[in-house]
Amino acid sequence: MASSRPTSMLKRAAASAYLGSVIEYYDFFVYSVCAALVFKDVFFSNLPPLVGTLASLATFTTGYLARPLGGIVFGHFGDRLGRKRMLVLTMIIMGVSSTAIGLLPTYETAGVIAPILLIAIRILQGFALGGEWGGAVLMSAEHTTVNRGFWASFTNAGGPTGTLTSSLAVTATMAAMGVEEFIEWGWRLPFLVSVVLLIVGMIVRSKVSESPEFLRAKDRSPKAGIPIIATLKNQPLTLLLSIGVGLSAFMFQGLLTTYSVAYGVQIGVDRQTILNGLSVASLFAIFGILAWSRLSDKLGRRPLVIWGAVLIAVWGFALFPLIETKNGLLITIGMVVGQGIIHPMIYGPMAGLYSELFDTEHRYTGASLGYQIAGIGAGVSPVLFASIMSGSASGSTIPLSIVLAVVAGITILCIIRLGETKSRNLSERISTAAPAAATESDDHATGAQTTGPKSEGTPA
Repeated sequence: MASSRPTSMLKRAAASAYLGSVIEYYDFFVYSVCAALVFKDVFFSNLPPLVGTLASLATFTTGYLARPLGGIVFGHFGDRLGRKRMLVLTMIIMGVSSTAIGLLPTYETAGVIAPILLIAIRILQGFALGGEWGGAVLMSAEHTTVNRGFWASFTNAGGPTGTLTSSLAVTATMAAMGVEEFIEWGWRLPFLVSVVLLIVGMIVRSKVSESPEFLRAKDRSPKAGIPIIATLKNQPLTLLLSIGVGLSAFMFQGLLTTYSVAYGVQIGVDRQTILNGLSVASLFAIFGILAWSRLSDKLGRRPLVIWGAVLIAVWGFALFPLIETKNGLLITIGMVVGQGIIHPMIYGPMAGLYSELFDTEHRYTGASLGYQIAGIGAGVSPVLFASIMSGSASGSTIPLSIVLAVVAGITILCIIRLGETKSRNLSERISTAAPAAATESDDHATGAQTTGPKSEGTPA
């Protein structure tokens, strides 16, 4: 019987995943805050304010569009060469890219070349982040056989920690120099701090050993095929359903962390009030992710995802009226409930869920691709919501809430179809078209009971 006591390497893997995710999301969300508050004045100053805001948010979206490509590329080499190498590489790319943003010229000094460089670096950021998440989750999940949801969720807990850190960095910088000076040059400082975070992260990540599941898979299938082809050929339905499961959480995330800031400022809410609410909500989210993920190890991933989606649909109708009160306390409550309690019900267990959906030989690729394609929702939703509002004569936010409710319904249908996964042995194969190296004795040797996911084409 496997011991429930975590090993030192498991703790180190979880700490590495957490810290790496903090750094990656610090970089990513410093950009999102600046995209909502600053970049329309710095890189799109030649455009009308509303158009400039849309253009600025669109550059935010390009990072999300690049993430699936990063998932494919880093997933390929992570499945072929190992998880650890790719995690070191993604961290370097992300840190260097963020530092470069802090050194970019503005539109006034460089003209159109400035936004072009911004978009290029943003794409590189998204490319790196697309490979980061899958490897970090698997390094934790593949080091344990018990409480997998909890240990894998440290990667996701790093997200709101990075958001909190970036929000505090922006807030502190803005408070120290004032809004005008921050927009003029102070926004660069949070990006330049990435160099320090990169050095710390590299030291921690270098001390983690390679995933034992990956090493066993290499011995079992030394000549495994191309991971992306194996994923699309053997588990296409699983991949499609995994995208649907994560879509509502990501669109809700885009609403909470990006569009709510832009919308609040647009209707006259003080910038600092929105950022304060975001900071408090991010603090709650760290513990919410770990708590819900631990509960998912007992109750299962599916019930938490279903309830999370239901509450996302409901809270989508409550959040905007709370922001419209322009009351700091009510706005903070709206964000805490949304980002600190409801969103983690899906986002926390998702780390364990995605690691349990795919075979080891192409797990990095499959998990990354499903997660990152769903993640496009977080990049698209701010632009989608802004576009809907710009074309609305009444200015009502009800259409935005309806869109969120529909997507939440898609998540519920997808998780029901996938079935429960928490009891799955990661060494066993799911796909019907298993590699030739797998034998019947292999299946018996790893034959822990599982309730899902089913083989392709088999009802859940």
